[in-house]
Order: sequence, then C-alpha cells, then structure tokens
Amino acid sequence: MKLDHTNRAHAKLSASGAKQWLNCPPSIKASEGIGDRTSIFAEEGTFAHELSELYFSHKYGGLTEFEFNKAFSNYQHNEYYSEELREYVEQYVDMVEERVNEAIARDSDAITMFETRLDLGKYVPESFGTGDVIVYADGVLEIIDLKFGKGVEVSAIDNPQLRLYGLGAYELFNVLEEVHTVKMTIIQPRIDNFSTEEMDAKMLVAWGTDYVKPRAELAFKGEGEFKAGEHCMFCKIKHSCRARSEFMQDVPNTPAHLLSDDEIAELLYRVPTIKKWAEEVESYALGQMLEHGKAYPGWKLVEGRSRRVIVDTQAVQEKLIKEGYKVEKITETKLLSITNLEKLVGKNAFNELAGDYIDKPPGKVTLAKETDKRKAIIQSAEDEFDKI
Repeated sequence: MKLDHTNRAHAKLSASGAKQWLNCPPSIKASEGIGDRTSIFAEEGTFAHELSELYFSHKYGGLTEFEFNKAFSNYQHNEYYSEELREYVEQYVDMVEERVNEAIARDSDAITMFETRLDLGKYVPESFGTGDVIVYADGVLEIIDLKFGKGVEVSAIDNPQLRLYGLGAYELFNVLEEVHTVKMTIIQPRIDNFSTEEMDAKMLVAWGTDYVKPRAELAFKGEGEFKAGEHCMFCKIKHSCRARSEFMQDVPNTPAHLLSDDEIAELLYRVPTIKKWAEEVESYALGQMLEHGKAYPGWKLVEGRSRRVIVDTQAVQEKLIKEGYKVEKITETKLLSITNLEKLVGKNAFNELAGDYIDKPPGKVTLAKETDKRKAIIQSAEDEFDKI
C-alpha cells in the first residue's frame, strides 16, 4: 500500500474542484498556467491521510505489529505530528472500522478497499480521483472521505466531489457486483462533523449523465459562461475575475432612493463574501507589485506603520530603578509601555536612559494611494520581496 499522498497525480477536472467547474465551466481553462499554492493546512491534511492509511494497513492490509510500530515511530518525527492529530486520526479509523463491521454483519464477504484510484472518465473527460475508503456489501456501496480541516464544515449532502467518487466506485464495482445503493460519507473529526448522503444507484448515474457530463465537456473545452458564487473560493483567478467583480458590485437597482429592508437583508448575506473578496484583490495586487514589479495606476508600495518595542525590558527596568523610580511606579504586571514610561520619566530623559534598548522595526510593505504622504518604496522587486 503506497503511503505517498504528496505526489498524487491530479486530473485537469478534479473531483475536489467539481463545485467550481460545474458552476463556472470556463474557469478551469482560464486558470491554466497559474501554479498551485499549497498551505500548512493542506500539508497537515495530507499527513493525516498518510497516518490513517498506516493504521488501515495494520488493521486490514497485513502490516505486522513490528512494521506498524517502526513506521509509526518515523511518523512521530514529522513536523505535523502531534498527539492531538493522532487522536483525531484514530477517531476517524474507529468510525471506518464501525462501518466495515456493519458491512460484514450484512455480508461476510464484504469488500473493503483503501486509497483506490477511481476512473471518472465516463462522466468527466480524462478525470480520475482517489477514494480514501470503499466498503461494499450486499448491494450497498459506501465511499468514505476524510476531511481534516476545521475552518469550514463540509457536508456530504449534495456534495459533487463525493458524488463523483461514488460514481467512480460504482463503475468499478458494478462490472461484477449488483450495486443498488450508494452511500457517500464525510468524516471531519476535528469538529465532530459526520454526514452521509444515500442515493439510489440509478439516480446517481442519472445525475452523472444528465448534469455532470455536459458541464464537464464544456469545462474541458473552456466553454460556457463565467458565473460567480460560493464556488469561487479556491479558484485561481478569483482575484481578477470580471464576472466575480460584477457579482460583488451588483447592488440592487430600484427607482426608490432607499434600499428596501429585503434588499438590505440580502446584501447582509453577501457582506462577508464581499469583504473577503476585497482582501483577496488587495493581496493579489500587493503580490504582483512585490514579486513581479507590476505597476497599477494611482497606487504605490509604502512601508506600513510600525510600533517601537523595548528589546530588553529587564535592562530598562534596572536603569529606571537606578535613577530612583520605584518598581510599582514603572510596572503593572510587567514594565509599562513606552508611551506611559515617557509620560512618567519625560520623553527626552527616557530616551537618554533607554534609547539603546528601543527598536523600531520597519513596517510591513503595504499598498497606498499615490496621494499618500509616505515615500514610495523603489525596488527591484525580488530584492525588496526578500527583505519582507
């Protein structure tokens, strides 16, 4: 059993990105050439999958106790390993084991598979995916997917990624077995989120044939309409997409000079998304200016504001005590702030006493309008980026 999840191949139209390309077919082709960016959260999730697969290899794949302990010892040295992560992984493994036992109770010849490549090509051109766990017994096929994130609750209900995995598993088993029901389960242990969608196999196939296939063909060719919505979250061009920009700025337009209560209520639902979109656009522009030296008319890069910090509070405290200041006057639970100490001692006197122990680090580079009084940072983008 292969434990290298990091180097998994990825299809052009992946199941994990199905929500995006089903709703906005041309966005995938429009994103070509833009590199993928990983994150510590994604890497942690990958590690959790690898560790869970080790457990499954021990329980179901013939891995001996000695081999398991030796491999587990190596995993303990991974930067993402923690006892908390191990507990969550074991919780996931235990829940999978319950489902396997339920399947065996229905049919002693139940089939269990782990980390299985699923061919989705019948519904999505040149596409495939990986099923974390597949359990089959007595006509019921269940696919189980581990979600290790805790920021967003993921539901199995109407989940296109899970349904595509379900279709892939169905095509794999239906050649030799009669599958009448497909269950798709998400286990998200860090937030106690567990859900299952159960579908008649024929209904699932109809969804794949009538809904998915035509949209997938459009997406593969880069055709169809751009459409903004919640599915934009992981899109590579979300920062500069015109359709998304128009969606965000689409304020209700009615003859009345005031928005109605219903219109305000509708806008309130969109405010969090609009705020996030605005931050994404600003972050994208900042990155383009820093990394590629790009210029946007009317904007420049400046040094952001920073605060003075005492780098050696013990030394400053000792100097003040030596000058006759009582400890209770210059501390609360710790040494007073620079501003309060200046008020107590006097700005110039304090600077003479403690100036050698005060530092004002450069502010973080930020965007500002051309009219901003701060001096623009001139760069050589690569050099300036390295300084941040």
